[in-house]
Amino acid sequence: MEDLQERIAKTSEKSKEGFKREITLFDAIMIVTGGMIGSGIFIVTADISRTVVTPGNMLLVWVLSGFLTMVGAISYGELSSMFPNVGGQYVYLKEAFNKMVAFLYGWTLFLVIQTGIIAAVAVAFARFTGVIIPWFSESNALFSFAGRNFTTVQLLAITSIIYLTYINSRGVKSGKLIQNIFGSTKLIALFGLILFGFLFGINETAVQANFSDFWGEAATAAGTPDEIPPTGWAFISAIGIAMVGALFSSDSWNNIGFSGDEIVNPKRTIVMSMVIGSGIVTVIYLLINLVYLLVLPINGDPAAADAIGQGIKHATNDRVATAVADVIGGYPATIAIAILIMISTFGCNNGAILSGARVYYAIAKDGLFFQRMGHLNKNGVPAAALWLQCIWACALCLSGSYGQLLDYVIFAVMLFYILTIAGVFVLRVKRPDLPRPYKAFGYPILPALYILLASAICITLLIYKPYFTWPGLIIVGLGIPVYYFFGSKFKSEAAS
Repeated sequence: MEDLQERIAKTSEKSKEGFKREITLFDAIMIVTGGMIGSGIFIVTADISRTVVTPGNMLLVWVLSGFLTMVGAISYGELSSMFPNVGGQYVYLKEAFNKMVAFLYGWTLFLVIQTGIIAAVAVAFARFTGVIIPWFSESNALFSFAGRNFTTVQLLAITSIIYLTYINSRGVKSGKLIQNIFGSTKLIALFGLILFGFLFGINETAVQANFSDFWGEAATAAGTPDEIPPTGWAFISAIGIAMVGALFSSDSWNNIGFSGDEIVNPKRTIVMSMVIGSGIVTVIYLLINLVYLLVLPINGDPAAADAIGQGIKHATNDRVATAVADVIGGYPATIAIAILIMISTFGCNNGAILSGARVYYAIAKDGLFFQRMGHLNKNGVPAAALWLQCIWACALCLSGSYGQLLDYVIFAVMLFYILTIAGVFVLRVKRPDLPRPYKAFGYPILPALYILLASAICITLLIYKPYFTWPGLIIVGLGIPVYYFFGSKFKSEAAS
């Protein structure tokens, strides 16, 4: 049997024929932070607050999610240092388990996860552009076809995907330039928002309401409807369900591993960028949510006339950040937040587009996808994979179903994370002599804790959100016949 080290060396040699190592540590950190910060942090806190009820529980959800993300990153680090090649998580699953498990991940990534995120983030970019340019509106239909309206929001979303795909097809240097500009601008703006909130946004009414009854004891004693926090098993379930939104706002920290053969000193850079980038985003998210609590009361009336009256739970369209901006600085601040979210979503999508195509390239190299996807263009990037990803993401924009698809794969995404972290244990047994330039910090306790907590969330979702879990499993399961019935065809193409 061919030695694993020889296979890794051969893969790296093939990659050197076309891939260009141009992603530095700074570039990698920008890809991590830019991919993680999209539109979620500006919206999901409202739903989290409705689920867990109290300010203390709301912040607890973000602390636990940040902890889980950081543990995931430091555990992934061992795998990325062992296999610093294009494909990232796909490669880790293949080496720890087998090609079918890896293919199911790649199948789900292409069908829904990566392309669904690209579509959803592009639409969010277009919607917030509409705050500044009202012509971009979901009520502004350009034409109708088969009973569906094609709106200006969809037009801008699709245009942005095509443009970013074109930029990335010109080479990794072009893609990382966009990421560096928008990523650094995003981080500076977010820290500015946090500082502005602490200096000028503190609202005594909100502070008194939120911090005088931080855990909801007074509401429980008074029997106040909708303000009584869950207890016992209901509390554990509520935390697990609420963490889904926070975890997905923190997702994509692992995408930098997809570009392994394009990274300078990948064994060091991938680990450091995941840990540093995840740490930066975790701190930002906690501080932003603290600002939310300093400016708006968590409870409110959905029928109230202003943002303070509505509170965090009932912010208009769940846009908590916009409500906070309105309270602090009125309409000009609202426009500033809209611009910030446009920058955030544009940069997020650039990172998602850049990273995702590398996985499809790796799958094609294994003879499990169309041969064309395994080719690099003259700029050293998998252009065919980029454009196929673009076409499918644009189709999801047109279908309007990307939001539901993302809900459906929540369980599947977490399942693949659990399997990948379990791969650390599997490879310690399966390949104990394989060089590990970096070993997972806190092994075996922290990786085991990740698996335990993530599994608990999955079980909670299976019990309380079956509508969103079983469809995700079905999507993954559909990949099994594809693997068996079409795998031989793809392998034949790769061999010809």
